[in-house]
Amino acid sequence: MRGLLAKRMKFHLLGAFLVSMGAATMYKFGVAEPRKRAYEQFYKNYDPRKDFEAMKAAGVLECAPPK
Repeated sequence: MRGLLAKRMKFHLLGAFLVSMGAATMYKFGVAEPRKRAYEQFYKNYDPRKDFEAMKAAGVLECAPPK
């Protein structure tokens, strides 16, 4: 049983590293990149003036009452 802890520690350390890198990669390509693309698509044709006018007409903004 000599060296059992060191031998098992190497195995588990390598396994933990590989699992964490896999999880990070899956998060990047499964969550972060699609989110970036969604924001990019949203702001590609976003008109803040039009959005402001819509909120103003709906009475959402207190500083700009609807006319």
